[in-house]
Amino acid sequence: MTDSTGDAPPAADRAALIDYAETAIVEDDALVAARARADELGATPIAPSVGALLALLARLCDARAVVEIGTGAGVSGLWLLNGMATDGVLTTIDPEPEHHRAARASFASAEIAPGRTRLINGSPRDVLPRLTDSSYDLVFVDGPLLQLPSYVAEAIRMLRPGGVVVVHNATADGAVADRSRTDPPAAAAREAAVIIARDGRLLPLGVPPGAGVLAAAKAR
Repeated sequence: MTDSTGDAPPAADRAALIDYAETAIVEDDALVAARARADELGATPIAPSVGALLALLARLCDARAVVEIGTGAGVSGLWLLNGMATDGVLTTIDPEPEHHRAARASFASAEIAPGRTRLINGSPRDVLPRLTDSSYDLVFVDGPLLQLPSYVAEAIRMLRPGGVVVVHNATADGAVADRSRTDPPAAAAREAAVIIARDGRLLPLGVPPGAGVLAAAKAR
């Protein structure tokens, strides 16, 4: 986006635009309650703008089979379900039992039919290899930064042609923009981005909502 002179807007204006994008999205009662559960657990949920992006991408690819890495209290799951086909099934993976309990409460309060969610309590490193190749319309990666490269590689394997992978906090809280940052989280985020960039089947795009999102569509 540029101003009338063709130049990019100053930093203050960009920050104001980002703030507007976040506050312009109104979440329903079920999402508000899910955020409250996340706060109680200390499980930081995605920003509303990231949720809206997930719902949009799920709708655009007519998602019926979705995998989520990192259940939390169900905030991102609700956004994904909002965009998925009405007969779609969300498989969501998290190693913390209390997260699953909170997410089940969030899905129930939103009147999501039990058959539309499959909650798997376990480490994604153990669960993902068991999921079938080329079978999922969308994979949302929202796990520990150090695990991003392995999770992204698994996500690409699992995507059907035309499917979409979405990586949350792809900027490692902004660290990837600082070339002097070589700490493990920054290095892992860069490695995940390189995996996507070097895969000729993928069409990638980095977008700024929330902590930064990297999305890529697999060729049909």
